[in-house]
Amino acid sequence: MTEATLPPDLAGAIRGDVLDASHPEYDEARALYNAMIDKRPRLIARCVDVADVIEAVRFGRESGLGVAVRGGGHSGAGHGSVEDGLVIDLSLMRGVLVDPGERLARVLGGTVLGEVDHATHAFGLAAPFGIISTTGVGGLTLGGGVGNLTRTLGLSIDNLVAADVVLADGSFVTASEDRNDDLFWALRGGGGNFGVVTSFTFRLSHVSTIVGGPTFWSLDRAAEILSWYREFLPNATEELNGFFAFHTIPPAPPFPEQFHFQKMCGVVWCYTGDPKEADEVFGPVRELAPDLPGLQEMPFPALNSAFDGLYPPGDQWYWRSDYVAEIPDEAVAIHADFAARLPTLKSTMHLYPVGGKAARVANEATAFSYRDAGWVQVIVGVDPDPAQVAPAKEWARDYWDGLHPFSMGGGYVNMLMDDEGHDRVRSTYRGNYDRLVELKRKYDPDNLFRVNWNISPE
Repeated sequence: MTEATLPPDLAGAIRGDVLDASHPEYDEARALYNAMIDKRPRLIARCVDVADVIEAVRFGRESGLGVAVRGGGHSGAGHGSVEDGLVIDLSLMRGVLVDPGERLARVLGGTVLGEVDHATHAFGLAAPFGIISTTGVGGLTLGGGVGNLTRTLGLSIDNLVAADVVLADGSFVTASEDRNDDLFWALRGGGGNFGVVTSFTFRLSHVSTIVGGPTFWSLDRAAEILSWYREFLPNATEELNGFFAFHTIPPAPPFPEQFHFQKMCGVVWCYTGDPKEADEVFGPVRELAPDLPGLQEMPFPALNSAFDGLYPPGDQWYWRSDYVAEIPDEAVAIHADFAARLPTLKSTMHLYPVGGKAARVANEATAFSYRDAGWVQVIVGVDPDPAQVAPAKEWARDYWDGLHPFSMGGGYVNMLMDDEGHDRVRSTYRGNYDRLVELKRKYDPDNLFRVNWNISPE
């Protein structure tokens, strides 16, 4: 299909470009953050406004093509694209409008985390998202949204005030607590199952300068540090966030040369309280004498972009995730064992806390159903070289298999892979699954939006 023969009811109906395989920008437009996923959509509709999205949804419904929605393109499973189908690409619909008086930010559907941080930080405000600034706000939020501020401000969805949505029938609605409240419930954790979110409105909070950064210890102390961390953080002030990690130290500044390529354990901290009190808050951390003490005052956006250079687009990624309530001694031993076998420079394991403010919301209050989890556990095999995919996958799967008996059953929907099966979808939503099915029947009865962790209406 050449550009001249693109369907006139799509190419002629939207202001944005419609790309097929003959277009010179096709390969760039179809590329995903996870280079392990290589899909060739038949068409890519690069929407520039809501009217374009409405027309693209209409075309997808009437053509019978599979439809994928792309925001930031960060989906580990590659759900921002579809083989031989239609990609509704929101990457040109980017922007943030901040109302500092009301402490609200309206965020367009293709915006990435760093753009929100930049716009809100000018007013000394922030909303909680993830840990890499190139992450799409849309996908992150619809799956729940854990990150550097979860204990302090809750999940991303806990700060969502409203969402503008194009539904499967092409209609445009706003979902909030007082308008289409059932849809609003489903959007907060239910993924991309219910429509194309063209804009989000978030509540902002006063976060500007933080004290944070990584503290790393030698790997022979992994069991000791993880055992300490599992007890320390849940009892710390909610102004303190910190995710535990295993990392191989990259051969680059700011890391001293003697630590380059060393496997280490650590915690990436984010303290939002008074910097004058940081010494007292981090006293127990310093008592453990980290080999790399990276704590310092910094603008909050600096922490949210600290991993960007290590994890640029184009690496091969394989993720496995679980929710865990506790980290027993048996699990600590398994963690330490697999940390010693990190297969590549970029492979890692993170434990993101789901405590504090996030835990004070009931499981049934939103589609996100693991408020009682202690942590989101994520195991990631990563490398830029496709030849390293097999060993990275094997390590991640074996690591996950060893720890899964200690999990709560489900995994974080933003960090699952397509080879895990539909049972993982049900276990991820627990008691909320049946209600999500009912709402899927109401808002997308023909399952147009099925390129996701799908909640089938059947």
